[in-house]
Amino acid sequence: MQQAKFSVGIDLGTTHCVLSYLDTTDENAQVEVMPIAQLTAPGTVETRSQLGSFLYQPHEHEMNPASRVLPWSTEPTALVGAIARNLGSKTPIRLIASAKSWLCHGGVNRRDAFLPTGSPEEVEKVSPLRATELYLEHLKQAWNHTHPEHDLIEQDVTITVPASFDPAARDLTAEAARNVGLAHLTLLEEPQAALYNWIDNSNDKWRDEVNVGDIVLVVDIGGGTTDLSLVEVTEDDGNLTLNRIAVGEHILLGGDNMDLALAYRLKMKLAQEGKELQPWQVQAMTHACRDAKEALLNDSELQSVPIVVPSRGSKLLGATLKTELTQQEVQQTLVDGFFPKVTVSEHPVQKARGALTQMGLPYAQDAGITRHIATFLTKQANALAGEESAPAQDFNPFANMPGMPDSESTSSADFIKPTAILFNGGVLKSGLLANRLEETIGEWLIEADAELPKRLTGVDLDLAVASGASYYGAVRRGQGVRIRGGIASSYYVGIESAMPAIPGMAPPLEALCVAPFGMEEGSSVVVPSQEFGLVIGEPVHFQFFGSTVRREDEAGTHLDHWAPEELEELPEIQVTLPVSEGRKQGEVVPVTLASRVTELGTLYLEAIAADNGQKWHVEFDVREDSKSDVEQA
Repeated sequence: MQQAKFSVGIDLGTTHCVLSYLDTTDENAQVEVMPIAQLTAPGTVETRSQLGSFLYQPHEHEMNPASRVLPWSTEPTALVGAIARNLGSKTPIRLIASAKSWLCHGGVNRRDAFLPTGSPEEVEKVSPLRATELYLEHLKQAWNHTHPEHDLIEQDVTITVPASFDPAARDLTAEAARNVGLAHLTLLEEPQAALYNWIDNSNDKWRDEVNVGDIVLVVDIGGGTTDLSLVEVTEDDGNLTLNRIAVGEHILLGGDNMDLALAYRLKMKLAQEGKELQPWQVQAMTHACRDAKEALLNDSELQSVPIVVPSRGSKLLGATLKTELTQQEVQQTLVDGFFPKVTVSEHPVQKARGALTQMGLPYAQDAGITRHIATFLTKQANALAGEESAPAQDFNPFANMPGMPDSESTSSADFIKPTAILFNGGVLKSGLLANRLEETIGEWLIEADAELPKRLTGVDLDLAVASGASYYGAVRRGQGVRIRGGIASSYYVGIESAMPAIPGMAPPLEALCVAPFGMEEGSSVVVPSQEFGLVIGEPVHFQFFGSTVRREDEAGTHLDHWAPEELEELPEIQVTLPVSEGRKQGEVVPVTLASRVTELGTLYLEAIAADNGQKWHVEFDVREDSKSDVEQA
């Protein structure tokens, strides 16, 4: 195949999608953002720089075919984008939002059709995977309509994902892209994409902005997530280089939470007036608060925005409720509620969970984004190259109990100290919120006798991720500086200990490192360790763990104990490994292990029979219906 003409970047965001491109055949070409044609109302098509990540499931008689026509189709596959958001604000039970957050939720089968959650049976359901495909399908059709001679499936496409996405969510994102025909695909971490865009916009002057030894903190707060990364500026043969040295945990906390907080504030205000709202009305008001919030945050002179609460039935039209969201309410709720001024030793509060809870997204329990950033910087205190990680602590069963010392407490100076900050994401377009965040981090550094960080500017916080992704396509061709990083966690497989049966006690689980932190995409490693017994022909489960703090572990590192905060348990894989000729069901085969990181950042674990070299490949993608395959050596 001939070289693709365009490097295309797609920001597949929680609330918006953006598509950018770079003509790789023109050395003077600049990254451009493509306006995306979409329905904004029945029968009305407009082009916008963003495609709303919303899907609306209309009633069969709600829209006639003529009102759904797009430039490339008289029968579009789905209603996505601005029209979905607009219609869904009035009928939220038919609106699918936050599909990206569901895509990374290991507690559900992401191929099952259950969105929109809580809607009546007559509303057609789709899976998080399918919703993602529909957004990508619309972007593909819009591109092909604009560039009829350069089909998107023939271009180099880079799709961005949160740095904290686990292998399952990465693999599902790639699968959705492949399902719409995007074969020439690369995945890129969103904070890296934002930094690439900053580099591109600097016109080769980025080296004047940062120096060897600088630590850049990238804070990306979008509609659904808070994504954190640290990038170290180093030197290689006299040239400045960039190394991504740490990423944060997956934090479901962003603009969506803020919209909901504002809606509940208005709900309480109406309740004081004797007006009670039904749950569906609160949902509708949440969407109205999103627009009002953006207007108030972007215009400090605007004092209030009217909010209309919809009602059902013609007899209730006269009783439609009205209220308003004020500038003061937005500032109090968002600034103090989501960006409280705290010390660096104040970390998120984890409340005891109820035994029964509604099925939903695992949102962060603590809304204080500054506390989450403090935790991240504290955890990564030893992330710099050449520094040794803190020794693992023995598990203390009495930690965090009343009257006992808190295992999370640290000295105020025990955190990695960024020297530069790059903000990204629609939430931080608000100068009010960005300044509060910058001030809080600055106070931590002053307290630790460190210099204030420099704020890196020059990016469009809505468009930077997509633009950086298309620029990254040129970087992969050797044009520009590449941010080095590899995988952002160390990964481990659980090994059951061999011990006599004890009533009421499962065998202790040990952990074996199969992929060390920073392992490069496209690389593989033999896991040095003793032989293990692999059960074939019967249902078995593989338990995996990830760690962003055990940075020094090498492939083959064997752990028989670890502190609770060191390893995060990932959803297990349940498979039945096939029985080949010469072996029998239930046989325990002595094997050694090897692992591979694909170009997409997906991990595969390989078990190799010690007697004849036969191989079993277990897909380390944490999919609900994980497969394995066997091949002869």
